[in-house]
Formats: sequence, structure tokens, C-alpha cells
Amino acid sequence: MSWKEASLGQLCDDGGGEVKTGPFGSQLHQSDYADHGTPVVMPKDIIRGRVSEIGIARVGAEHVERLSHHRLSIGDIVYGRRGDIGRCALVTETEAGWLCGTGCLRVTLGEAEVDPQFLFYFLNHPDTVTWIFNQAVGATMPNLNTGILRSVPVRYPPLPTQQRIAAILSAYDDLIENNTLRIAILEEMARRLYEEGFVHFRFPGHETAEFDCEMPRGWSAVELQDLVQVNPRTSVPREGLKPFVPMGSLSQTSMVIEGVEKREGNSGTKFQNADTLVARITPCLENGKTGFVNFLSDDQPVAFGSTEFIVLRPLVLGPCAIYCLSRSHAFRDVAIRSMSGAEGRQRVRPESVQTFPMAQPPQELLDRFEAIAAPMFSQISALARQNTNLRAQRDLLLPKLVSGEIDVSEAKTVLEAAE
Repeated sequence: MSWKEASLGQLCDDGGGEVKTGPFGSQLHQSDYADHGTPVVMPKDIIRGRVSEIGIARVGAEHVERLSHHRLSIGDIVYGRRGDIGRCALVTETEAGWLCGTGCLRVTLGEAEVDPQFLFYFLNHPDTVTWIFNQAVGATMPNLNTGILRSVPVRYPPLPTQQRIAAILSAYDDLIENNTLRIAILEEMARRLYEEGFVHFRFPGHETAEFDCEMPRGWSAVELQDLVQVNPRTSVPREGLKPFVPMGSLSQTSMVIEGVEKREGNSGTKFQNADTLVARITPCLENGKTGFVNFLSDDQPVAFGSTEFIVLRPLVLGPCAIYCLSRSHAFRDVAIRSMSGAEGRQRVRPESVQTFPMAQPPQELLDRFEAIAAPMFSQISALARQNTNLRAQRDLLLPKLVSGEIDVSEAKTVLEAAE
């Protein structure tokens, strides 16, 4: 099988496509953004090869029309041109019609003899990422431009082989996406169950419950520190490699902690399984960075991480209830209002969290909630581990497939085993 090679710019030109920079700051101002409207894709919105709609900027119809030449189409590749080199996403039916934003480049292949999905995976090949990074300009903040991206050398097989390679790799991504959706659903179920029972007081038997001053009779007015350990003392050995959780490992929307590192020392926040980690610094707290610790082994039952975490550990409340509490609007609003310090580096003081007012339910209700939520948390953990394995297999296959090192039939055998 013969493989060809051409620059990305040549492929785009031959197919009637283009490599185009998103609108400059002079074309799209901060004041143009709105709460509703058409999403504008920025580099921060490109996560693991997909465009995340969480916190995405939007503009009204008048700006979409004015910037219509920056509209995204199915099969385009949007590429971050500042900072984290290699961050790119393939535009799907969902993102069609959205705008390529400031800080991004848009690749449109047109009728080129390269499949967009194959090109997307080719651009994610470690050698390609390294090549692009080495061409980037700027010592402090690497930057790309259309000239650099157009000059990327692309090596590709005949179109049918490209499509088979893309199908195998996208099958891994589809499995990962399906698991991620299941994780989101399970977590939403647990959080809604918590809020229904312990925030809105629609717990089992609430229909016949009596209330005193808007609180169910038998419940107690307490503070968080009466039910939860806040930043409890935990001993982590200084010697040897240990799990370390940087701030970037916490998600804005999910309990799953990814990208756990191994580091020497023990300087930072200490924690163990069943703890909840909450970011205490701006803008991480406002963005919702929170995680549930469930990845530690019996060999290493404790770990450490960023100094900018608040650790919440079970005392009266169980671990599932604590995590759901940490995601509640009431808890986060109080924490955000209590922040102090220099602008841009404001932090929550642990004392402010400790005095958070709560209603303590009877232990029977707490136990009942944990019995329902704990299996959900366990399933989330299992799905997260499966995603980790799938990503590792995909990342192992990707460079071998897009370089022709292994045959498509070999990769299909590996995929079938994974499914």
C-alpha cells in the first residue's frame, strides 16, 4: 500500500479549503459576548479532542452574521494557537454553525483526498504534536499561525484505509464518550437525590412530617464542622513517590479525578479515599473544580496535592452526602462570598466553610441515602477506570495506525477485545 505526503496547506489548497485564523480581538470584543446565543469556540473549550459547551462564550445573531466567515462546518478542525500546543477538535454536527473564536485556527479540507477524521488523529500523533510545538514562536507562551500549521507534513494512505483507521480510533472515543455520559447521569441522579431529601426536605415520609420553623421536626440546626471534618490532619510520608493531585486534575462538572501524578515529598494538602477535594482559590472555586478521592490503593492509602484544596472528610455525614453537598449551590455560594485576598488570588478561609449552616437529618435518613448513592459512586469509579484503560489503548494504537506501523486488521482485533 502506497502512502503519500503533502503539506497541510497544499492539501487544503488542492481541495478548495483553507487554514484560517479566528477573529482578532479588534473584531470580537469582550462586550460582544452574551449569556445566550451562538457558541464561540476558544482554546479553553477544546478538551480531549472535543468541544466542551460548559462555560463557553456566546454571541448574538448580529455578531454571527458579521463574523459569518468564521463559522464552523462539519469536518472542520479547530486548533488552539496559543499555550497548550496540540489542542484540537473535530467539528461534528453539534458544533456546525458555531464560530471559531479568538485564539483558534480553523482547518477546512474541502474536497481534499484526506479524510477529516484521519487528519484529526494524524494531528494528535505525538510526533506531529512535537513537530508543531518546535515550530511555535514565543518562549513564554508558544503561539501558532497559519503559516506554521499549513507547513505541517501529512503522510496518508489511500482514502478507504484512512477511513478504516479513523473508524477504529473513533470507536475508542465513542466508548469513552458513552462512559462519560453514563458517569454524568449517575452523578446527576445522586446529586438530585441529595438535594431533594436534604435541601428541599422531600425525603421519604416527608408527606406526614411535621415542621418547626421550616425545619422537619427531629432535625437539628448545626454547622458543617459538626458533621464534617474540614482539613483533618493526615500523615503522608516524605520519602518515596506518592500520588499527587494537581489543580488541573479536578473537573468542573464531575467527581472523577484524572491525571494523577507521582511525586516525591509531602508538601501540600493531604487526603485519603472517601475525601472530597474542593478548590478554594479563584477562579477554580467559581468554575466548580471538585473531586472525590477513590483511586488510592492499600499500598498507598494516603496522597497529597495542591495547597489550594479544602479537604472534607466524613464525620457524621457519609462520603457521598459530603460530595453532593460540596456541589450544592448553597454551599458554593457561601464559599464564594467568603473569599478574601488580593484581586485574582482570592481564597476561601477554612473557618468560613466550617461555620456553614446546615440542617442535620436523623441518622437513619443519612444511612439510607448512602446505601442508595454508594453503588452509583462505585459504578462511576469503575467507568472512570475503564475510560483510563480505553484512552491508554487508543493512545498506543494511534501512532502505530496513522504511521502505517501496524495493519488495520491487527488494530480491529485489539478493539474487539476492548469492547
